[in-house]
Amino acid sequence: MNYSEYRNGNERFNTTRKVPNTHKLDEVTLKRGLVGSDDLFAWIKTVRDGTADPRQVTITLLDEARQPVATWTLTNAQPKKWTGPTLAAKGGGEVAMEELHFVHEGIEYN
Repeated sequence: MNYSEYRNGNERFNTTRKVPNTHKLDEVTLKRGLVGSDDLFAWIKTVRDGTADPRQVTITLLDEARQPVATWTLTNAQPKKWTGPTLAAKGGGEVAMEELHFVHEGIEYN
């Protein structure tokens, strides 16, 4: 949250008040194992090709039993950056991960 300093000319004390100003929202970053759905890529392509396509995005945190623990809702979210797995064959049991950055205009904890 950003604050502005404000003081009336007839204030009794020589100090300023802190008045809430604009609220800056950081990006939200999601990381997960790579899945086979192409819905996300279709949305990213739409935005990349120049069409604004803000959406309401709901993020649900699950526990080990896959039961909901917490939920957040992003208002007017749009994909900003997608990072996929490296294509290096290292062997072993590494999981292919993807990372998605969203910009948004509001976040609510449900």
